[in-house]
Amino acid sequence: MAKIPTSRVDKLPSSMGYGSRKEIARMAKRGGITLDAADPLNVSKRIPITPDLPARVEIDGEALDPLAGMVILLNKPLGMSCSHKEDGALVYDVLPERWKRRDPAVSTIGRLDKQTSGLLLLTDDGGLLHRVISPKRHIKKIYRAKLARPLDGTEGGLFASGQLMLEGEDKPLAPAELEVVSETEALLTVTEGRYHQVRRMFAATGNQVEKLHRERVGGLALPDGMVPGQWKLLSEEQIALIFR
Repeated sequence: MAKIPTSRVDKLPSSMGYGSRKEIARMAKRGGITLDAADPLNVSKRIPITPDLPARVEIDGEALDPLAGMVILLNKPLGMSCSHKEDGALVYDVLPERWKRRDPAVSTIGRLDKQTSGLLLLTDDGGLLHRVISPKRHIKKIYRAKLARPLDGTEGGLFASGQLMLEGEDKPLAPAELEVVSETEALLTVTEGRYHQVRRMFAATGNQVEKLHRERVGGLALPDGMVPGQWKLLSEEQIALIFR
């Protein structure tokens, strides 16, 4: 049987962004940290890190945040950057403020540029992040593109050929699937994540993407009714859909 890891009371909330270890110690001293609704915890006490811990520990009367390994699905709004460092609105701004201080850090799984909206995943699980973005996994990503000019009918064959070379690159793109929705709208399924890939693919045909929205990653779709800026934590079953 695998050994259950443990953590000092002051270290765990600190790693989750609640404050420094000294601040956590002060919080515990005034009775702000409890386990199973029992007496306040001593910061030197070691507690088992079990999956049910967030439901058993309270910080100032509220349930503990999710443990490390969480995956977040966000309906990314237009105008937000996926970077940690750029000026202006960041996707991390819609999450609880303390999550910016978590260790391991929360990062996006791949990126959507500022002018692309839709399904964006974030996690503090580095192993999962690399599995999702690995080209070897061939995880499909579906984008809805609205175009400046009508499609001419040759795009589907070109994208599916596996021979399209983007400007400035020396390796052709993997085959991609095009589904025509209207003369100026299409769904494009890709398995890579090159820089501005969808926009550059249509640019290679002489067209321009005016609006771009990601609808699906693997078998995981953006839920109906989820408005831009809204997010949710994914269950293990939902995370598994990414790889289907």
